[in-house]
Amino acid sequence: MIEGNIEVIKTIAAGLAIGLGALGPGLGIGLLAAKAMESLGRNPEAARPIQLNMIIAIAFTEAIAIYALVVAVIIIFLG
Repeated sequence: MIEGNIEVIKTIAAGLAIGLGALGPGLGIGLLAAKAMESLGRNPEAARPIQLNMIIAIAFTEAIAIYALVVAVIIIFLG
């Protein structure tokens, strides 16, 4: 009986970890892309440095979502 409840709690915890962990990076990437497009509209000649900085920032932001995925997998398999 208790083991069944623990499995349900682990599943809910993993779902919350990846769900909330992906929310922040999703919003962050959206804001990054929006501001990059706005910058390109104002100064098209600066496309190369804007694109490079945007890609680097997106990579760092996406790493946070990967950390959330790792935590969710740890909760499911090792918790």
